[in-house]
Amino acid sequence: VTALPEDRDAQLARLEASLGIRFRDRSLLDLALRHDSFAHERGHQAEHYERLEFLGDAVLNLVVGDYLFRQFPDHSEGQLAKQRAGLVNETALAHLSRLLGLGAYLLLGKGEEKGGGRDRPSLLADAVEAVLGAVYVDSGYGVAHAVAKRWIDELMETLPGSGGDHKSLLQERLQESGRLPKYLIAHAGGPDHAKAFLARVEVDGRVVGEGHGRSKKEAEQAAAERALGWLEARRGDPSRAG
Repeated sequence: VTALPEDRDAQLARLEASLGIRFRDRSLLDLALRHDSFAHERGHQAEHYERLEFLGDAVLNLVVGDYLFRQFPDHSEGQLAKQRAGLVNETALAHLSRLLGLGAYLLLGKGEEKGGGRDRPSLLADAVEAVLGAVYVDSGYGVAHAVAKRWIDELMETLPGSGGDHKSLLQERLQESGRLPKYLIAHAGGPDHAKAFLARVEVDGRVVGEGHGRSKKEAEQAAAERALGWLEARRGDPSRAG
């Protein structure tokens, strides 16, 4: 365990609290936020986050794959791959990094700082993966999986058009014409270990999509996916516009 300067240690303790993570070796978290521009200003032998980023990328891809495989049992390999690409990319991870507030904790060189590196999407995305890599090294796969799963849930809820987040995308597209979707659970049944839900989505009082799922959220996502197909069909046919 490497001792950190008192002010940096206190800063990282605040970040841990906001992330809901407790590091046994907080210097790993410090390393995960240390850009190579900062390291190079302190000598070519200084470490930076790239090795942790490499590891975190592998962990994240595994967790996202596992999440999507379980969350969408009816989706094909192609659909799952598309959804994963929607979650594990620079734009999505930079969005997540901003939600987590990682930019404020990055250690940057003076030039990178002046160039706006603290809000540069590539750096923010790297930081997410590096922090996850640090969690994996510090606490193992179980904790890293739980952390990544929580982050994926956040992305699915907040990132329009992310892999599987059909509700956000549908709402975004309907708002362009001043409309909003309305969701109804038409049926809920089955034993506790195998619940089944049927959701419907209405636009202007008309049912435009239905979907099944093992949870209300999953059923609503499936209904929204069908509604997006309906919306695309209307856009492609001028006689059905409006």
